[in-house]
Amino acid sequence: MEKNQWRFEEKHFVEDFGLLFEESGHPRMAGRILGCLLISDPPYLSSIELSEILQASKGSLSTMTRFLLQMGLIERVGLPGRRRDYFQIKSSAWTQLVGHAVYEISALRKMTERGLELMEGQDSDLKQRLQEARDLFSYMEREYPLLIDRWEKGHKKGSK
Repeated sequence: MEKNQWRFEEKHFVEDFGLLFEESGHPRMAGRILGCLLISDPPYLSSIELSEILQASKGSLSTMTRFLLQMGLIERVGLPGRRRDYFQIKSSAWTQLVGHAVYEISALRKMTERGLELMEGQDSDLKQRLQEARDLFSYMEREYPLLIDRWEKGHKKGSK
């Protein structure tokens, strides 16, 4: 299918992916790029193709592809006989994204521990919110990496 003739449903998916990404605190355009690359056939697109599909400026795409490269969600690929660079979803993208969430959870745990230190000597009812948050973040910080590890082991078995 021609890149500029994407169906309404495909365009809608790309926009919805952008909105979802934005709701999680990331730039909408970065989500639109990911959405585009997720359903692209072939699985890679050049900046020019992304610009045409997304009706976005080259500057915006340059900034957002750099952001996605730094997050480890996409990678730059070269194709034999072609001078342009192309982008595709990195094979470890989703574990990278969850890993970033683990980093954020760890930061939240540390902040709640700081809050508990500030509340030292205070009534235990006042500390309950912080303790509950710290306990949840500690639990998630321990369990997420284990889940990722189990998923990766199972995924590798399934792909053999």
